Amino acid sequence: MDGRDWNLFLFPYEQAVEELKVKFKTLRGELKTREAYSPIEFVTGRVKKISSIFEKAKRLNVPMDRIETGIEDIAGIRIMCQFVEDIQTVADSIRKRKDLLLVYEKDYITNYKESGYRSFHMIVEYPVQTALGLKKVLAEIQLRTLAMNFWATIEHSLNYKYKESLPHDVRERLKKAAEAAFQLDTEMSSIRQEIVDAQRGFEESSNVVSKVLSGIQDLYFFHRVREAAQYQLRFNELWEQEDIWGLKQLSDDIQASIARAKRGGNA
Repeated sequence: MDGRDWNLFLFPYEQAVEELKVKFKTLRGELKTREAYSPIEFVTGRVKKISSIFEKAKRLNVPMDRIETGIEDIAGIRIMCQFVEDIQTVADSIRKRKDLLLVYEKDYITNYKESGYRSFHMIVEYPVQTALGLKKVLAEIQLRTLAMNFWATIEHSLNYKYKESLPHDVRERLKKAAEAAFQLDTEMSSIRQEIVDAQRGFEESSNVVSKVLSGIQDLYFFHRVREAAQYQLRFNELWEQEDIWGLKQLSDDIQASIARAKRGGNA
């Protein structure tokens, strides 16, 4: 083992993980705003512990001086999706990005592992600005459904407990569980449009309500107290009636009042 400062070695990977998490979370938020639906459910990330790096290097016979290229998942990003179809949507988006370079992909959904493991992996090269200048690091982006992730998390814990030597009965039960998880994904995909429509409806409703209430506060800021109070009464009534169309009309009226207030016009 060489005498490098391993904590210092991990700095660029930690930076890559933090930056990529922010970028994919921002993408999720933008899609929710633009389309009232995002194929990204949530994003997590981690940097491998030094002990895990050493163990993997030993298992794969990777020399210490080649760890940066031989171990591709020191930096790891995990993107969770609701539906299997969403995984390819996100993968397509990653392929088009200009701030990273796709090295290769591993499709463990179509070609799932014998254990039952399913996931879509993308190995990317990501540039980070360090104190010593630009450094390109490898990172692994895993795309999974929530069901796939639940199964993989359990399998990982069991492999850790049994040190990669799972008893035969446990392996068989895990395979059955993997099939059950995949059947759940398949069933959810069959009613995907109904689910997406419902989520979009909820998101649009939430956005309209937020815009109305924010607009009323803006009118108070412009000292349009009477208008603000009248709009608040209309909002209360429409909210009780669950009248989304009426709330949208109310929002338009409030925005028109705000525009007049900014111009200094009369109500």
